Amino acid sequence: MEYLDAAARPSGSIDNEAKEMRKVIFGSSLGTAFEWYDFFVFGTLAAILGPLFFSKELGETGAFLAGLATYGAGLVLRPFGSLLFGKMGDIAGRKTTFMITMALMGVSTAGVGLLPTYEQAGIIAPILLVILRCLQGLALGGEYGGAATYVAEHAAPGRRGYATGWIQICATVGFFLSLVIVLSCQTALGPEQFKAWGWRIPFLISVGLFGVSMYIRSQLNESPVFMKMKAAGHLTKSPIKDSFGNWENMKVVLLALFGAVAGSGIIWYTGQFYALIFLQKSLKMEFGTAYILVSIALAMATPFFVIFGWLSDVIGRKKIMMFVFLLAAVTYVPIFQGLTHYGNPALERAIATSPVTVASNECSIRAFSGPQTDCEKVKEFLNTASVPHTLVAKSGPGVTTKIGNKVVEGLDVAGLKAAIKSAQYPEKALDSEINKPMVVLLLFILVMYVCMGYGPLAALLVELFPTRIRYSSISMPYHIGTGYFGGFMLYFATLITTSTGDIYAGLYYPIVIAVLSLIVGLFWLPETKDFDVSR
Repeated sequence: MEYLDAAARPSGSIDNEAKEMRKVIFGSSLGTAFEWYDFFVFGTLAAILGPLFFSKELGETGAFLAGLATYGAGLVLRPFGSLLFGKMGDIAGRKTTFMITMALMGVSTAGVGLLPTYEQAGIIAPILLVILRCLQGLALGGEYGGAATYVAEHAAPGRRGYATGWIQICATVGFFLSLVIVLSCQTALGPEQFKAWGWRIPFLISVGLFGVSMYIRSQLNESPVFMKMKAAGHLTKSPIKDSFGNWENMKVVLLALFGAVAGSGIIWYTGQFYALIFLQKSLKMEFGTAYILVSIALAMATPFFVIFGWLSDVIGRKKIMMFVFLLAAVTYVPIFQGLTHYGNPALERAIATSPVTVASNECSIRAFSGPQTDCEKVKEFLNTASVPHTLVAKSGPGVTTKIGNKVVEGLDVAGLKAAIKSAQYPEKALDSEINKPMVVLLLFILVMYVCMGYGPLAALLVELFPTRIRYSSISMPYHIGTGYFGGFMLYFATLITTSTGDIYAGLYYPIVIAVLSLIVGLFWLPETKDFDVSR
């Protein structure tokens, strides 16, 4: 399909090509959005799934971290999926490959909804959960590169940012869809029934989404750029070797990873998933309230994926992405402090008037086990109660907790509760005190950062690599950057926050990654908007 010299072609031909392009964008985007829904519904329910699938001996914080680690298991497999399906996509074709990835995703997601819990099956429950989560990651590893490549190879020069901007919407649409469905189920069933069995419904709904997606994608044609290269006999027989065994191409892969994808991935997870976790875990906002506020912000900001994709066709991909990396590094802490100020002002007042310190030399970081020492048990109590605190050294054994002007020695739960209540630390964010418009505004800004980082990304990646190894070359840096750097942000930021007691300390993880991408991208990443994708 040729898009050049449009003025010289009959208007009917142009109309047909425009219709075909809309069909390509719609089919690819809708299918990808449903796959992201399947992947993200697990993360949306992480706070509920942790206690259901892991031993109570881990404690609330340990079970939540275990749930996040299981979410991370899917992220680990994404690059391996990119190798497997990237090779298939460069040899067998774009369309065939992402039809297979969709089938694998649909089956594994529905499987999660049928699993027994830890209470019902013991250790077999988390084992099966991790296996299905890994299959999800494997499937998603082959999805994005195929969809982005497929759309970009159909798009006209000067329109690739706009066209692939629709693909960039998909992850957020999938996340938004997971929020809406989870919230609807929870509201309809009530908190108790939802935790007992209703959590299965969002996973089982994927069966219907899978059927719709498969039908729509079956109507699409193969990429014209791929077909042209295949007809000319120029396809590679070893795309993995040509992508990663060739140092010239491998340098571009590394630049894409560290100069673009890592920063964009970290911004995506911070602005959407971590913001949701922060509202619920740190600010003690009600489940439904947090979901509604985040959903409103997502709905308001999502069209800007396409807008920033279009803008990157005009001014370039690199300028927009480097600017948002700088914005994120400078403003993340103030924005999340603002969420506390407007989302739970009582907590902010208590932190200011009655700071909490835990003095001990017996606190260790335990990522996958419950608290052992009195110090660790005190910190577990404070983390569960969402009471920020500072850990300081103490000469001698034991633990001493100071809450405002009250001192509590040892593991005195009753004393801790009384001191926290006296210091007026809130048990939850009061709905009457939440400044909802301002919270939505701050969340909107965070999602706008996501749009700025992600809107131009697919076009940039497609333009960096030649057609014969494009699927493989795109998929690996994308899934390492978004999966490892971005996805594990939830786990590491939460671990840092619960270990230090500082609810903002976890933000230094995304800030460091954003600065890394800013430096690498600014000095070494090329501008790609005028590159020829048919090469």
